[in-house]
Amino acid sequence: MRGIARPDLVEAVMTDESAAVADAVESTALVRTIASIRERWRAIAESAHGAFVRGQSTELSRREADRVRDEFAACIAGRGGDVSSRGRAAALGQLYLGLGDPGRTAFLRILAEYQPDGRAVAELAKMPSEERAGAREHRLRDLRAALEPPAQRVFRQFNSLPAGIKFLVDLRADLLRFRETDHALARLERDLHELLASWFDIGFLTLQRITWDAPASLLERLAGYEAVHEVRNWRDLKNRLDTDRRCYAFFHPLMPDEPLIFIEIALVSNVSESIAPLLDTAAPLENPREATTAIFYSISNCQRGLAGISFGNALIKRVVRDLAREFPQLRTFSTLSPIPGFLPWLSARERPDAPLAVALARRGWYRDASIVAAVREPLLRLCAHYLVEERRQDGTVRDPVAHFHLSNGARIERINWLGDCSAKGLRDSAGMMVNYLYRPEQIDDNHEAYTTSGKIAHSPAVATLLR
Repeated sequence: MRGIARPDLVEAVMTDESAAVADAVESTALVRTIASIRERWRAIAESAHGAFVRGQSTELSRREADRVRDEFAACIAGRGGDVSSRGRAAALGQLYLGLGDPGRTAFLRILAEYQPDGRAVAELAKMPSEERAGAREHRLRDLRAALEPPAQRVFRQFNSLPAGIKFLVDLRADLLRFRETDHALARLERDLHELLASWFDIGFLTLQRITWDAPASLLERLAGYEAVHEVRNWRDLKNRLDTDRRCYAFFHPLMPDEPLIFIEIALVSNVSESIAPLLDTAAPLENPREATTAIFYSISNCQRGLAGISFGNALIKRVVRDLAREFPQLRTFSTLSPIPGFLPWLSARERPDAPLAVALARRGWYRDASIVAAVREPLLRLCAHYLVEERRQDGTVRDPVAHFHLSNGARIERINWLGDCSAKGLRDSAGMMVNYLYRPEQIDDNHEAYTTSGKIAHSPAVATLLR
């Protein structure tokens, strides 16, 4: 039997309702983070510059908006030196954290008002062909400075504060929500994305294994960030961190308590075709030294504000390398992955009164042997077609999880019938799951074939379903 949950952890998450667990722990962690940042920044703002004095309103008043505009102008101009700059940034950041969405939108729109001086850029871009090399270098330097979005100077000042980089990651998460209806904020989001992409380069990140002995606060975050198979309770989480399991995460040196992305692995004897045995807390422990297969069954991005900055490819390659070093007997590296877009695609394709749609609409259809016998073969064939043949305009496959693994050099190995009979699995893919196989010697070739010509590596079993 696997171990029981730690009694010292938060009682509020001792529940079998996985959605409630995720919401509770993520909300708790967020509240603690904001409270800690605001307290630390208040001291900096008061000692160096002067914090905003305000009531309980979550909107930005006209007087506050005027002051915010002045503070941004001072930040961009760099007035007062480093101490004043930190004070201004702390005051502005503290104000932002106390605002609701309307106030934050107004705050960011003010920042978006500051744009490069087009006239200065045009003048600097006029480069006489006979200009001396030294003068040309100075002109190019000035041109680069003139082209820099002023907001990036403000972002750098936020980054100089304690926990400033986490603040900017969360600020971009807000911008990703707000940009859909505001072109100015879309431009501001791109400016911040450019900075974060350079600050979160893979070379700066550290890979860490997470065990049950990790701080409770980190385990809390792990449960809240799990995006594939929600954590039901602490017994469930302990099962995922037991001796025949592995969990690895990337961390940034300036966010040491916040995982950026993590992957969960089961060390087993065969390629798994169903998620239930891997998540079964009553299953007996296996000897990892006898395992021949590593199953990657969950990969979760943790920071919404880092969307579009890829860590997954490097994470999988690093983990494969580390596992092969720790367990030389491992021969197979495979995923057990969801197919989140299949049923939505099929539903848009099939008429509601079509026999297949009618069968899948029946409650508990997957427990009815006659329905299963009728729909199994056509669904498997349709799923193979969806994974391999259905493409976006840019030539990539339609399913986001398939695109992720194919981009990383995997091949589609096997489609598993009723591999996930949870409510989410049935809703997303009629319960089907897929194994993507990572063969270290083929990863680069598979990646190159998919990214350059759209060619998808797949097994003979999948090829049979495509006929």
